[in-house]
Parts: sequence; structure tokens; C-alpha cells
Amino acid sequence: MQSQTLSLFSFLMFLCAAVHGFGAMGPISASFGDSQVFCAIDASGKQDVICWGNNATSPSLSAVSAALPAMAALSGGDGFLCGILANTSQPYCWGATTKPSADLVLVPPAYRNTAYSRIAAGNRHVCAVQGYYYADRDSGAVDCWEIRKTENGTLEAMHSDLFLDLSVTKLEVKTVVSGEGFTCGEVKDSGLTCWGPTSRNLGVSNVSNGFAALAASRSAVCGVFNFSGELKCWGDPGSFLDPPVQVPLVSLSAGARHFCGVRMDSHEVECWGDLNSSVVPKGNGFMAIASSDFTTCGIREDDLLLDCWLVNASKPDFDPPLELSSPGLCRASSCGAGEFAFNVSVLNEIALTSLCVREDLRICSPCGSNCSKGFFLSSECTRNADRVCTACSLCQNSSCFGVCGLNKSTGLHMRWHWHHLPRLVVIVGSSVLGVSVILLCGCLCMVRKGTQKQSKSCMGNPEQEDDHANVALNSTPSVASCPGAPQVFRLSELKDATNGFKEFNELGRGSYGFVYKALLADGRVVAVKRANAATIIHTNNRDFETELEILCKIRHCNVVNLLGYCAEMGERLLVYEYMPHGTLYDHLHGGLSPLNWSLRLKIALQAAKGLEYLHKELVPPIVHKDLKSSNILLDSEWGARISDFGLLASSDKDLNGDLESDVYNFGIVLLEILSGRKAYDRDYTPPNMVEWAVPLIKQGKGAATIDRYVSLPRNVEPLLKLADIAELAVRENPSERPPMSDIASWLEQIVKDGLIL
Repeated sequence: MQSQTLSLFSFLMFLCAAVHGFGAMGPISASFGDSQVFCAIDASGKQDVICWGNNATSPSLSAVSAALPAMAALSGGDGFLCGILANTSQPYCWGATTKPSADLVLVPPAYRNTAYSRIAAGNRHVCAVQGYYYADRDSGAVDCWEIRKTENGTLEAMHSDLFLDLSVTKLEVKTVVSGEGFTCGEVKDSGLTCWGPTSRNLGVSNVSNGFAALAASRSAVCGVFNFSGELKCWGDPGSFLDPPVQVPLVSLSAGARHFCGVRMDSHEVECWGDLNSSVVPKGNGFMAIASSDFTTCGIREDDLLLDCWLVNASKPDFDPPLELSSPGLCRASSCGAGEFAFNVSVLNEIALTSLCVREDLRICSPCGSNCSKGFFLSSECTRNADRVCTACSLCQNSSCFGVCGLNKSTGLHMRWHWHHLPRLVVIVGSSVLGVSVILLCGCLCMVRKGTQKQSKSCMGNPEQEDDHANVALNSTPSVASCPGAPQVFRLSELKDATNGFKEFNELGRGSYGFVYKALLADGRVVAVKRANAATIIHTNNRDFETELEILCKIRHCNVVNLLGYCAEMGERLLVYEYMPHGTLYDHLHGGLSPLNWSLRLKIALQAAKGLEYLHKELVPPIVHKDLKSSNILLDSEWGARISDFGLLASSDKDLNGDLESDVYNFGIVLLEILSGRKAYDRDYTPPNMVEWAVPLIKQGKGAATIDRYVSLPRNVEPLLKLADIAELAVRENPSERPPMSDIASWLEQIVKDGLIL
């Protein structure tokens, strides 16, 4: 291990200043002061920018993100952010919460058409190194300008002599970082040099070593030396209290008064300075990190999702979006020793061929050399893939016994099999996907028990209901008994919205009829379900009227909600919310992206919540009767929605038997999510999913049912628990199947407490 560590140190000289934070440049950065905003380059392959903030600023940041051009790199200052344009290498700075426009770009006209390879935003100034971003040239002259607040509170850019003198303009600088009133740069062949009105306070002198990473807080600067990997800091000691000792780091980030770094071995985060270290996430590896005054956010190495945590405040305030972000900066040069070229295929996104705007660009990331506690190294880093860490629960031979603290007997029998319990009551695990939990809980579907407590209208716009009712033809059923009528659509407007119900607008078809994608005149995209002749013949007006009455009252974030209907000219059309990401079946079996494990768990939980709502919260309850993966749809936020459920009146017999049938079908869906196999597939023996999976789970071999076409998570224990829940749900004796409320509770606990990174 020691020789491996030494060899990995040698790669540090090849890194392009892996600095992500205040006064630095990276794929993720943050602004400071009152307007704390994080921005990151997304993983769409277009290098677009996504921004988020605290609960007060987040809603307005979608407009900011939409207006930003593609960026090659980002850096944040006090109340503003800067970037280098991906296509031209020109600088681009904007107010953190202000929608950018051509006349609001915070770059002096003299510098707007200059190409830069590096940029560093400080407290109230910016410095940038001349040269094209994707060129091989590794140094250049420096330009600096100030960004000041005007009397009316807006920001403006202007020339400044405070940050440039003759001695600085003659330097050939490789990279720069900026703080409050100073900028430091690694000068070619000369080490570290700092300038600006507060630079003397840092005490930087006679530093001739090169740096693998460099970052600046408001009043300090820290760097990781090449070759030795030593961490060295200058300036205000309170900003770098208790730094990690003999812990090699591959990148640095800095907040106002703290620093964080990514460990070279496990890619975990170490933070020091003025902070509460207890909130720093443990067990998660990160590709890149950035810090604001009180918060640090990072891009997780296993799934490229964003995660945020507080470093010196009392409660969380930053909820990052559930979007994939770029793991590093795109560059034209080849990857060096100790690096791997990030392979986009691991994201399982069929449409993606690259994370960069040009095919000749690549993202080179530092290799990991070890794993977090509870995991063992099962595969070394290669040129195209990072090392692989596997959970100690899967340790089966002596090669991992030492790392996992096992001996031969315990190594083969360490996993706790739930099916030995007479009844599953509590699920215990470690932590999973804090960001996903926040998003899941963010649905806030405050649904009260009983349909009489439901929304007054499917549209939530009662003022328009009478007008719509007046234009309905005589064939339109009455829905007067419903507390609030759904929106009544004219047949003509639905024909226009679906291009005359053309085949190319078709989303799917079933026993009820056809489903079409429709664009309404007011700009809404909806799904229109058109009944076929057989359905119309066998459903009289009163039945349709009763169905509308019930559907109108169903309002839940995990159910596809009814928006309105049309019953003109003998037609029966239902208008629903549109689900842009298709069905769960399409992603598991139909050729769409197969979904990573975090999304699969999220979908399982949300589908369970939707079914629980139909079973428990409605009076009388609704039994789905046809639950399957093709009836679980995915909305724009990848949230799961139950669709195509049946209706059960209070007079229906054997209510419990119908509910237990739904539970059985949901268990099959869980097995599909776990294995990636269809419920019935003749290409396998046995073809029936339950007959194949249940014996394996009961024998304690649930790991054999896990989908091998998706990268295994570090910890498979949550997936084994998912298998045990599925086995309970598909038991032959209906009385042994748990109710949906229990299943939803267990899945919620897995998502809340289970580590799947």
C-alpha cells in the first residue's frame, strides 16, 4: 500500500489545479455574503449551468440557470459568480440571484473578448489568466478587475489598479485563487506569489514548490504541494485550525473561514478551520466540492448527484436539485498517471456520449487508492474507471478478511437474514441519499383521511368551473354531486391539442383505449386518455359520472391526478397530468435508461406511498387491481406516480382480498426493480419471477437477484432488505402479506437510514 501511495503522489504534478471553492475554479462553485448561491456544470453533455440556493432564493434561480450560457469552469465571489464560456474561453460574471443579460455581464468591456484559461473570483474582484481554456499552454499573463456595489445596490465591473502592478503584469501564471483583497498565483518556475491590498497579511514568502491543489478563504490560502502531498496554509490561523495530518488530498475548497479537501485514498471529505466537523458526511466519496460561508456542497463519485451539508450553522438550508453534475473540468490533454478518464457509459444514460461540448475533450479524475470503513478494495483504478469498493457484507474470502476485520467463520455468515424473523417489524440500516430524502419529503402531500377532506377541485381553480360547465353539450354527464367539478374540455380543443389524435402523438394503449400527448392552448402539456368503442359501449353515463366523481377527489403527489374530461359526440376522454419520463417498465425492460439504485429506491418508496394512499387514506378505499411496472409513471422530477387504478365501492365483497392482491402485485414490482427482470420472461428458467427469486431470497442468497447490468453500490444491504420486503409481499398465503402502510414505512426507513453509496 505504501508503494502504491507513493506512485499516486507522482500524478499530482499533472493535475490542472483541482481547486473548487471560494476564490478557486472548478465544476462547482459558490457565492458568498447575503446572496449565497451554488452553481454546477451539469452532466448533460452541453456544459449547461444549474444553480440552487437556500429556501428563500431557490425558486428564483431556475430563471438564472436558464439564462446562463454553457461554461467550461466556475468560480464564486461575494454576491456574484464567474465562469469561462465553454465555446469561446471568454469571461462571464453575473450577480448570484440576478437573471444575467448582455448589459449585466460583470466584466469590463476591455476584457470581454479576451480568452482565459483560469479565473478566480475574490471578495470584490476577479483575476484571470490569459489563454484559451482548452489549449495546451499552461501559463499566461494576468488581468484583474473589481466588482463593486453601486448606490442602488446593483453590481458593476470596473478597471482597478489595486490588484495589478508592473511586477504582476510581467508574471507567467499557471493558476490563481482569490480571497478578500488578495489574489495568489502559482507562477511558472517560481512558486507561489500573492498580490493585492491585503496580500501582506498572508505572510507568503519563499514558496518555490509547485501545487497540486490550491484554495483561498476570505483571509487565508491553503495548498497541497506536488510530490510530497504536504498541506500548507498561510494567513488567518482561525481559518485553518486543526488541519488533517498526513492525509494526502487531491483537491481543496474554502469557505469564509474554513477549508475542505477530498482525500486521495477514499475520496471522502476532510474539513478544518472554524466549523462543526460533526456534520461532515462520512462514508461518501466526492469528485468535486465547493463552499460558501456556512455550507459545503459536493458532487458524489458514485452517482454524480449533488449533496450539501452545513459546516458552522444550526440547521440545513440548501436543498440541491436532483440532477447529475459534471465530475470535473473538461480538458483537451490526455489523462496522466494516477488519473482515469471518466466514462459516461456508467451513467446509463443512452442519449449521452460525452459530458463535454466537444468529442475530443475528456474529464480526468484522480484515482482512489482505498475505500471507506466498511468496504474493501475489489478492483484497482484503471485508465477508464476508478477503483471499485465493495461492502464488507459481501466479503467471501481471505483477501478481504483483514480489511473488514473478519475471520473465515464470521466472513461467511455475517449477514443477518430477515426471513428468519416471524414478521418484519423494524428496518435498521445506515444513511442513504440525504438529498433524495429531502426531495421525497418535499412532496408535502398533506392529504387528510377521507375523500370529504380532499381538494375542492381537480384544477384548484373554482372560478372557471361554471363557465366550463355552461359550454358542455347535453351528452355531458352531470357531476353535481362532486364537491368540485373537474375542468370540462371541448372535443375540438383536445383534437387540436393532439393533432387530431394522430399516431405520432400516441403515448400508449390499453384495454381502456389510447393515450395521447397533448399541448393545450394555454401551454400545458397533458396526457389524454381516449376510450375505445368497447369501453364506451360497456360504460353508461352514470358509471362514467361516478368514476369522475371519485377521480376528481384523488389528489396525491404519487398518483397521476385527473385534470379534466370531455364527453361530447359520444366520446369519453380523460385529461391527466403528463409524465415526461415514461413508465417504470420502459426503463427496466424497454430500452430507456435503466435507472441507478438511488432512483430505483426512490421510485419503490413513492409508488408504495401512492398505493398506500389509495388503500388507506380514501373512504371507501380504492383497489388498483392491475398494478404493474407499466402502470407506474415517472414525472419531470423522476417521481413515481400510480396510474390506471380501478375503483372499488364500499359494497364490493372481499375488500381485504383485493387489497392483498395489490400487495402481491407490488411485491412483483419490487422484484423487477431489484433484478431488472420481467415479471414473466420465457428467456429464463423458470420464466416466472416469483418462482425464481423467492427461493433464492429464502435461502439467504438475495444478492443473486440483484440486477448485474447496473453497477453494484458500495453497500448492498438496502437491496437485500428490499428483497426481503418483496418476499413478504408475494407470499402465497394472503394473510401473511403485510399491508401497504407497513411496506411504505419499511421502504421509507431504508431510504432514510440505508447507505447505498
